[in-house]
Amino acid sequence: MPLFIPDSEISLSFIRASGPGGQNVNKVSTAVELRFDLANSPSLPEDVRRRLKALAGKRVTQDGILILTAREHRTQEANRAEVHARLAELLERAAIVPKTRRPSRPTKGSKMRRLADKAQRSSSKQLRGSAGDE
Repeated sequence: MPLFIPDSEISLSFIRASGPGGQNVNKVSTAVELRFDLANSPSLPEDVRRRLKALAGKRVTQDGILILTAREHRTQEANRAEVHARLAELLERAAIVPKTRRPSRPTKGSKMRRLADKAQRSSSKQLRGSAGDE
């Protein structure tokens, strides 16, 4: 089931990008900051919400708001597309249900090989004993 988040739950704001770039950087707000209220979103199932919060890590505030920032590109449109792609990728990864681990036991053959290897090692080390017994 693909996840869909309506635009009304996402807020975008444009901020000035830091770093080099000449006068353009001082005049134009090209960096994009996306805010998504993860804690109160009715669009996400609870299990996906938990996994998304774990995946996002430090990008989620104490209030449960996911903040993503894109400032790599020189235009607002490219940064907006970048931040939407990042959110989609995070949601895609959070939607995958992890497999439950079933405990397994070693096979009889692997136990026999391990014991045979131990016996071999033990006998070769016993042969290294001191010659003082004779």
